[in-house]
Amino acid sequence: MSDEDKKQDANIEGESQTSEGAPTSEPQAATPAPASEPQVVTSESAQAPAVDPEREAKLKAAAEAKAARLAAKAKAEAEAAEAEPEQPKLPSVRLPELELIIRVLSNEVASDAVLESYINELNADMPTIVLSGAHWTKAAVVLRDHKELDFNYLRNVSGVDYETHLEVVYHLLSLKSRRDVVIKLRTDREAASVPSAALTWSTANWNEREIYDLLGIDFPGHPDLRRIMMPDDWVGHPLRKDYEPLDSEV
Repeated sequence: MSDEDKKQDANIEGESQTSEGAPTSEPQAATPAPASEPQVVTSESAQAPAVDPEREAKLKAAAEAKAARLAAKAKAEAEAAEAEPEQPKLPSVRLPELELIIRVLSNEVASDAVLESYINELNADMPTIVLSGAHWTKAAVVLRDHKELDFNYLRNVSGVDYETHLEVVYHLLSLKSRRDVVIKLRTDREAASVPSAALTWSTANWNEREIYDLLGIDFPGHPDLRRIMMPDDWVGHPLRKDYEPLDSEV
């Protein structure tokens, strides 16, 4: 046997020993995969409740029907407004009372005695007359004594500061007919003066004193015109809008 044949036999034997001596690998057990955790769904489509097509259709139909009703109502109102012209305002039921007083004063006192007249709708349709101060003394007697007027009771007298002028307001009532009227007299702020009605209606006595005290309006012909609320030495008239108190704490 040649040396080359010996080497081949040795190699074959070595390979056989190696394959026999190597331990046979055991099959490995399959490792179970960890259980997957539940996934949290965050999509908006998953969170939103299921849409009910029938319900959505009903809601849409109801909204459309409501809009149609409102539109029809607005159209009908507009057509009615165009079709029917605005009715003229009816005169006050008390207008004849006002006209009677004006007529009597114009005839019995002077044609220019009444400066202004109107129905005060904000005060139960009260007949209201603005008189000239120059004719007030005679007009007061006519208002009280004329048989068609008979304003024999003076409810009260009030004073008003309008900044541009002052005003004295007499509220008269006929106890017999139950009719009433408001008489207004305007006067300048700087020389405020209205003839007194205290000798015609005794109610005016203290009322005019109060107006004199608080607003500084003089009442010529008053039997006892002096302060009635403030001390005699008080400076100024507290209800005038230009009044400035000497003591800010008072």
